[in-house]
Amino acid sequence: MSNSNLPPQGPAAGGPQQPYTPAAPAAPLTTAEDKQWASVAHFGGVAVLFWLGWVPPLITYLVFKDRGPRTNVESKESLNFQILVTAVLVINAIIGTILSIVTFGLWALIQLLIHWIVVIVAVVFSILGGVRVNAGGTYRYPVNVRLIK
Repeated sequence: MSNSNLPPQGPAAGGPQQPYTPAAPAAPLTTAEDKQWASVAHFGGVAVLFWLGWVPPLITYLVFKDRGPRTNVESKESLNFQILVTAVLVINAIIGTILSIVTFGLWALIQLLIHWIVVIVAVVFSILGGVRVNAGGTYRYPVNVRLIK
């Protein structure tokens, strides 16, 4: 069915242009929600088992950074650590692949051992961080590169 019988509408028709109204900012998190999302940022690091440890803290940071001060700080800390862990895993995989080719696979076992040590340490630190923040404290990873300030 044709809409040719309808009069033109909007700015192209010479009508009044609606002013842009930005969306209202999201409500601040309550203290309990702030603690909860800060904990989720740390606990999400367990996803490093699937090479995705950086995804939960990134999402938490982007969605809640302006809504809760604890979530802002803790999600940045977790995200920085998970970026470091992912970088170490990628570098280990690249160097391990090259050395495995050169040494005809002898290096593969060492590279696999290094990979699992990094993953286990990352999972343990993520759980420790989540537990500490959930208990009301803050957590700083023992080894971290703070790229996001």
